[in-house]
Amino acid sequence: TRLPLENQGAIFDGRQRSPGSRGADGGTFGTNSSKEPDSRLDFSAPVPPGGYSWWYVDALSDDGAYGLSIIGFIGSVFSPYYTLARYRAEGSGTSVDPRNHCAINVALYSKSSTRWAMTERGQKQCNISRHQLTIGPSTMSWDGSALTIHFDEIAVPFPRRIKGKLRLLPSGISNEMHSLNPEGEHLWWPIAPVSRVEVELDDPVIRWSGNAYFDHNRGAEPIAEGFRTWTWSRAPLRAGAAVFYDGIRKNGDFFNIGRQFDTIGKPTPLDPPPEVKLKPTLWRIPRSARSESGSLPRLIDTLEDTPFYARSSVAMRIAGEDVLAVHESMSVDRFNTKVVQLMLPFRMPRRA
Repeated sequence: TRLPLENQGAIFDGRQRSPGSRGADGGTFGTNSSKEPDSRLDFSAPVPPGGYSWWYVDALSDDGAYGLSIIGFIGSVFSPYYTLARYRAEGSGTSVDPRNHCAINVALYSKSSTRWAMTERGQKQCNISRHQLTIGPSTMSWDGSALTIHFDEIAVPFPRRIKGKLRLLPSGISNEMHSLNPEGEHLWWPIAPVSRVEVELDDPVIRWSGNAYFDHNRGAEPIAEGFRTWTWSRAPLRAGAAVFYDGIRKNGDFFNIGRQFDTIGKPTPLDPPPEVKLKPTLWRIPRSARSESGSLPRLIDTLEDTPFYARSSVAMRIAGEDVLAVHESMSVDRFNTKVVQLMLPFRMPRRA
C-alpha cells in the first residue's frame, strides 16, 4: 500500500490486518539463551479445524521509494474457498483442515508500479516444520535471529512475476502475546515491531534496505465468529513504534489497546489518545483515528479501498511526535456478505 512519507511521497505496504485487543493479556515469554532457533516462533503450532494462523511482515525502503508486505497464511482468513468449505462442513458434520487453505500474499509497491499476488494452495503444496513454512514456490524460514523469505508468486489481475528474497533482522523480540477476546480464541503476538530488512528482487530487478515490522496472529475459530469491526494503526517513532487497536467484538463489546515499543521491542502501555472520525471510504467503510489533544488526525491518502477493507495513511501525533501512521479499517460483517464472497476469487485464485 502506498504511504507517502514526509517530504518524499513514498510508497508503503499492503495487507489485511487482524483485530485488536482489550489489553496485555497472555503470558510473558522467557529469553532464548541457546544457539538454536528461538522456540517461541513455531510455524508448526497446531491450528484447529476452521481456525487460522498467519505471519506478517511489512517493510519500507529508507529512501521511501519502495514498499513490500508478505503474509504467510495457514487457514487463509480472507479466502472465499475456506469460507465455503466451512459452510459445507457445518452442513455435513465434518471439519475443515486449515492446511488445505494456505497462501503467501506478496504486495510490492513503488511510485511507478504495483504488484499484488495471493494464490491459495492445497495441503499437498503446504509443507510446515517448526522453523520453516513452505507454500507452493515460496518459503519463510526462521534461524533464531533472522527471518528469511524467498518468494516467487504471480500477480493479479495482470499476470506478472514477483520474485525475490527478503531478510528481516529484528532489533529485539517482544515478550508479550495478547488475547484479543476474553475466551482467548484469538491471539496477537507483535514479534518484532522494530526491525531492519534487506530486499533483493529478481523480478522486477530491485535492491533496497529499510525498516520493517513483523507480527503473528492465530485463532481457534474464523475471524467472523469473534469480531464485527476493527481499526488498527501503527506509527514509527524516533525510538521504536506505537500500535493502536480499536473495534467491536461479535457480542457487541468494545475493545482497545495501546502499546509503545522501544528499539529492542520491549512494550509499555500507551494510553489511547482521543478518537476522531475520518471521512468514510467510497465503499462507505467508517474510519477513525487517534491523535493526542491539540493535534487532530488528518487523512493523507486512501491507499486501498475495497467493499470490506480500507488502508490509509494518516497524520497524527503520538507520544509527543508528529508521525505518519499506517491505518486500517475492517468490516467483518461486510466481508461475510454473499456479494463480497463472490467478488474475492477474482483477486485470490486457488491452485489446489
